[in-house]
This record gives sequence, structure tokens and C-alpha cells, in this order.
Amino acid sequence: MNGTVREWMDKAEGDFRTARREFQASNEPNYDAACFHAQQSIEKLIKAVLIHNDVAPPRIHNLERLHEMLLTVCPGVVLDVEELRLLTNVGMATRYPGEEADHDDAAQALSICTRLREGLLKLIEEENV
Repeated sequence: MNGTVREWMDKAEGDFRTARREFQASNEPNYDAACFHAQQSIEKLIKAVLIHNDVAPPRIHNLERLHEMLLTVCPGVVLDVEELRLLTNVGMATRYPGEEADHDDAAQALSICTRLREGLLKLIEEENV
């Protein structure tokens, strides 16, 4: 694995830890941040897989579009498009006034993130065995 892929993975792991920490906070949890960082974690992991496969990812946040690119280098990997859409929507919409995540939104985002994260990490780790 090259250094750039490792950097993307490290950033993704930082976002994953932040999402969990904010969701689990007993004092003033920030559910908006949990949703945002869950989305960011998956975005960065998909980009790490793309880079690992010599594809330069665009500077976009749309997980559906990134998934389409992922399919060109990992055709057997199909992620749930509805989950990707939900993660993109809740992660991006809650960054701005007018939208606010609640406990259920954050729980769902973190659950999706956790599940997708496992599969995406395997795409990189399997090739380095």
C-alpha cells in the first residue's frame, strides 16, 4: 500500500472515531457531527480504494457517484445505493442551518458507516496479503 492510500485510510479512521465519540457522548452529543463524520469516513475509504487501484478520485462528496467509480475497479463490490444516498444526505445536509440530526439519524448513519467500513477495508487489505 502506498503512502497516499495510507493517509486517506488514516483520515477515514479519524472520522470514524469522531463519529462514534460524538454519538456516544453522554454530555451534549453532537449528532450533526456524528452524521457528517460517518459520511466523511466512507467517502475517504472509497477514495482510498480508488487510489489503491490507480484511479484519481474527484473532489466530490456524493457517495453514489463515488460508488459508480468504485464499480469500475471493483466490479464485484456492490454497496447499497439507498444507504449511500442516506449517508450522503444526512452527512451533508446537517452541516448547514435548517437541518438537524437526531439520535436516530446518527445511529443509522453510524450503523451504515460501520458496515460499509468493514467491506471497504477488506478491498485494500486483501490485496496486501
